[in-house]
Amino acid sequence: MPSTAKKKDSRTASRERRREQLIDATIKCISKRGLGGTTMADVAREAGLSQGIVNLHFQTKENLLYQTLQYLADEYDELFRRELDAPSLEPAQILLGLMRLDLRPSVCDRKKLAVWFAYWGEAKAMPTYRKICAQYDNGYDEAMLDLCQQIIEDGGYAGVTAAQVTDALSSMTDGLWLSCLLHPKSWDRHAALASVYSYLKAVFPQHYQSTTP
Repeated sequence: MPSTAKKKDSRTASRERRREQLIDATIKCISKRGLGGTTMADVAREAGLSQGIVNLHFQTKENLLYQTLQYLADEYDELFRRELDAPSLEPAQILLGLMRLDLRPSVCDRKKLAVWFAYWGEAKAMPTYRKICAQYDNGYDEAMLDLCQQIIEDGGYAGVTAAQVTDALSSMTDGLWLSCLLHPKSWDRHAALASVYSYLKAVFPQHYQSTTP
């Protein structure tokens, strides 16, 4: 007979898998219908489950949407921190790794991008969304600023500030994500990364000398 502890662990794991299944279904629904057009019934159908299961895990649509945003933010943050804390890498290598991350297929995914843009569009009106987005955006900006400042000091670059480079890279990422979302047939991941690398090479020529990223 399995122990009580093992049974409890099994139920917890099963509950977590079901939760992730529902969040994945929510992401698919939002990418098709937007936040306002997505209902608990839509999510249940997409997941192939009863609406009662959705209600059991999330109680309300508002909580479901909040938990979905938190899930996406946590997922990206884990990847970001992994790149940021990569051992034995110089700041320039870490910065390039972070830019590669933003164009990675698992991140630069059209369904997820549609969901991110949907939440960003509602952030001003929804304090809970705004808080999550601001919390992570501020953390990323601080990390990028620190990396850029280290590169500037190491290379003795004049006429450029860490804030300028960080703002430019963030704007490039947002633009490339939007292009991927709106023009999937013509959008090319390798060309996008080459554009980012060309900018880095122009700003920090001593640190980015390769012809390819």
